[in-house]
Amino acid sequence: MCGIAGVLNFDGSPVDPRALKRMTDAIAHRGPDGEGHFFDKGVGLGHRRLAIIDLSPAGHQPMVSDDRRFALTYNGEVYNFKEIRKQLENLGHKFCSNTDSEVVLHSWAEWGRECVTRFNGMFAFAIWDSLVRSLHLVRDRYGIKPLYYGVYSGSVVFGSEQRAIQQFPGFVSQIDEQALLEYFTFQNIFTDKTLTKGTHLLPPASILSIGGDGSVNTSQYWDFEFQTRPGPVVESDYFEELQYLLHQAVSRQLVSDVEIGSYLSGGIDSGTVATISSRALPMMKTFTCGFDLSSATGRELRFDERVQAEALASLLHTEHFEIVLNSSDMERCLDTVVAQLEEPRVGQSYPNYLIARLASKFVKVVMTGVGGDELFGGYPWRYFVSDTSLEFDQFASSYYKTWHRLVSNRELRQIFAPIWPRVSEVNTEAIFRNVFKFPQEKLTTYENYVNSCLYFEAKTFLPGLLVVEDKLSMAHGLETRVPLLDNDLVDFAMRCPISMKVPRPTNKIAIDENLEVNKTNYYYETLGSGKHLLRQVMSSIVPRVDPDSRKQGFSAPDSTWFMHQSRNYVMARLVDSELEMYNYLDYRSVMNAVEEHVSGKRNRRLLIWSLLSMASVLSGSN
Repeated sequence: MCGIAGVLNFDGSPVDPRALKRMTDAIAHRGPDGEGHFFDKGVGLGHRRLAIIDLSPAGHQPMVSDDRRFALTYNGEVYNFKEIRKQLENLGHKFCSNTDSEVVLHSWAEWGRECVTRFNGMFAFAIWDSLVRSLHLVRDRYGIKPLYYGVYSGSVVFGSEQRAIQQFPGFVSQIDEQALLEYFTFQNIFTDKTLTKGTHLLPPASILSIGGDGSVNTSQYWDFEFQTRPGPVVESDYFEELQYLLHQAVSRQLVSDVEIGSYLSGGIDSGTVATISSRALPMMKTFTCGFDLSSATGRELRFDERVQAEALASLLHTEHFEIVLNSSDMERCLDTVVAQLEEPRVGQSYPNYLIARLASKFVKVVMTGVGGDELFGGYPWRYFVSDTSLEFDQFASSYYKTWHRLVSNRELRQIFAPIWPRVSEVNTEAIFRNVFKFPQEKLTTYENYVNSCLYFEAKTFLPGLLVVEDKLSMAHGLETRVPLLDNDLVDFAMRCPISMKVPRPTNKIAIDENLEVNKTNYYYETLGSGKHLLRQVMSSIVPRVDPDSRKQGFSAPDSTWFMHQSRNYVMARLVDSELEMYNYLDYRSVMNAVEEHVSGKRNRRLLIWSLLSMASVLSGSN
């Protein structure tokens, strides 16, 4: 796992080596094991190396083909690289290293852009073709590895992180107000925008090709397609296939020349990954994050899963480590977390940062269970928000409202009053609908309905989680692997019948943060649990697992902390009306929202975290 950066000058002028060096220095944390630079005909490619496979100098990047036509700077792991290498050797290719990066380089030389459809893994790379003077930026199927780019002063500039681009001499920092509105609607950005105007996040499964003449073309080489295969449904067949694919996926991703560990929560996703991994790696190290719940109430009492994790670690005979977080941990690391994320993104992410810091003290690679919920239906309360007999337009309108995670349409005009004349034309519902790229028919079937929801989450929520996971692990030089996003496993999940994922409910309900009862119990008693088949298979893999155990996200009791222990901290960070944030947001509206939360009138924990993050970004704390 590494960090990449580069520049293409449209006029063919040489790239300044000092500028490229500043770009790679800015992302040195992503690759502490070495650096390299390549220059040719108006292009400069930079690389920071985190050595995982083939630790020798033969893995140095940027990597150049024998005929000098192609140059590659690459970040990622292609887990099936050995099989692809054999194919290339049969075609006459010669290799100098045991790295997957060299296989990527030869694959592009042999098959061109079509080679990416052969890769099973996580990657973001740039490849320069000196013969036709074209630069290609490529990102993996699911968006596990980030890649940013922008056009500044007649140059295309790219990097694994925005901070690399910001070192380019022609870069101009300016807030993208339209992206800001998008974020404060969804607590996510569904388009390719960032909060920095002119800087874009290359979409997953995309190739951006730039000609030396300045021509730019983006193409998508793959997409999710949730659709049950025809024929009779025999659950035992699906059970056996999923069991096989889980073992195959984890085994593929255990390839490494450095030590591998695993995150371990009380959940079945990480539990399954850790269980399979530990059978191949005796005395593997596992890592758990818990929370001080001394003041927690309601559903927050379920947030600490250390007891379940410790019990499983004991059964697996892993070397187990854990940390326990309290409100002061959040306060101490918020600015650092926001600095690493570079802009607010999905969720309260400081636990991810702190557990990655713990793991990085012992291993260079860690396995996670990310992806199981989005592929197998782990959020049933998000799906059943309207009737399944609706026309697509009606479904989209209803579903759109459930994704107002921070501010409703009614509140947008108030909270964005300082810039409303400039952003009033932004149609967040149109942004939402545009996620659904495929033609829609009337949602007359239960399967079609839920598959539409799963498609949306796989295209938005999952990439958002993956960006956070990458940034906060790489902040510590730690590579995170996601075996549940193995290509074969994903292909299976997309054709798995909905009846084996989410039981059809008798009621429809939407998530409500202000529900007075225990929300976890309420949702599961009303809707049942998701991931039916995955749970059954996992219960056959994970010792003593309860297949009916309830979904618990990786969350801290922030709602209570913001009301009590961290109340003074929240007010101190947001109360100053001279904050730059209030050039974009209305001060009184923000204070009213904070007061709603601290007084117990309305749970606005997600909004408060986002406000704290935004204030940190704009204050220059990062």
